[in-house]
Amino acid sequence: MMPPRDTRFAAQASWLEIDGAALRHNVATFREALGAGVRIGGVLKGNAYGHGFEQVLPIAHAACDTLYVIDPRDALLVRAFEKNNGLQNRQVLVLGGIDSDEAVELARSGIDVALTDAGQARFVAPLRAAGVRLRAHLHLDTGLGREGFTLADLPRGVEWLAEAADAIEVAGVLSHFANIEDVTEQTYANRQLDVFDEGVRRITSVLKLERPFERHIAASAAALLVPRARQDAVRIGISLYGLWASNETRLSAHSVLGRVPELRPVLSWRCASQLTKWLPAGSYVGYGCTWRAPADTRIAVLPLGYYDGYPRMLSGKAHVLVAGQRCPVLGRVMMNHLVVDVTRAATDDGQVIATLLGRDGGEQLSPEQLAGWAQTINYEIVTRLGAHLRRIVL
Repeated sequence: MMPPRDTRFAAQASWLEIDGAALRHNVATFREALGAGVRIGGVLKGNAYGHGFEQVLPIAHAACDTLYVIDPRDALLVRAFEKNNGLQNRQVLVLGGIDSDEAVELARSGIDVALTDAGQARFVAPLRAAGVRLRAHLHLDTGLGREGFTLADLPRGVEWLAEAADAIEVAGVLSHFANIEDVTEQTYANRQLDVFDEGVRRITSVLKLERPFERHIAASAAALLVPRARQDAVRIGISLYGLWASNETRLSAHSVLGRVPELRPVLSWRCASQLTKWLPAGSYVGYGCTWRAPADTRIAVLPLGYYDGYPRMLSGKAHVLVAGQRCPVLGRVMMNHLVVDVTRAATDDGQVIATLLGRDGGEQLSPEQLAGWAQTINYEIVTRLGAHLRRIVL
């Protein structure tokens, strides 16, 4: 058997800084924009969008009304955190799939789940046997074409819940938008809202539900741009971390709200160089010899690469910040190494600190900039940051 890995020195050269004050500011920004009566939920899926579940949890728990996760194990970690710190339980909702054993465990822990199909009637017998009642939010597919009951499924798809009220309490109805972030007009979103309202009506009728049960459909963009979508609660994901869902969302916010709310990025990524040295003119850098020094060049070798979440697509396109200067990435991004030109930024061959994401002096690198170079979206840039990287809460 292999000995356990000693993590005391793991990933010390590269680290992420998590700005708790920025996250609290972003929640406050949404509270101000949405007004009273709308519950603010923080989405912690994807390792808190790459920011670190364990690091973000204490901040989001204090700032938000509800916490949304995908993995039931994360929901149980929330309860353990609350117990260990003597905190009152927050509403926690598992948006992802679960099995029967997990349904029982979540019910025991007072954790809500999303029900997406009639096949989940299989939870009823184990819940009854355990003598517990599960709080569920029925997921409607209003046009995303993913999980959830379509209008065609109703009421037949949920009728079984009428006979299972002792095992499952219907605590809410939810859905998710398909096409808000990439457009500046919301025809399809309003069509989805019409479907959502009709779905809620049918569910209420067949199950004889009485308000208040919770209705929620809006994520970050919809919460700002479509007042009708705010319902009883909103699920703030990408914008919890100070990032805009898209340029279209930012542009549309001004017309809807009369201003563009200030969102503050929560994450910075920095790395101490492994070495710096001079390369003579004509030297090649990296695999494939894709970059050749036109003149004597001082380089810094950074001990990070695509294994850590720095996209290989940034090869020869991106830059990092050193001493407030933009320093080009030279050659190909490697699995564990990145080479940058620090000729103008470094005065000697001593260690330098490079900023991959965040601010250094008067310069800033955003996930949107990296996403543009890598031909992807800011969501992917942050969520793919290695879980092994050290995360420090400021």
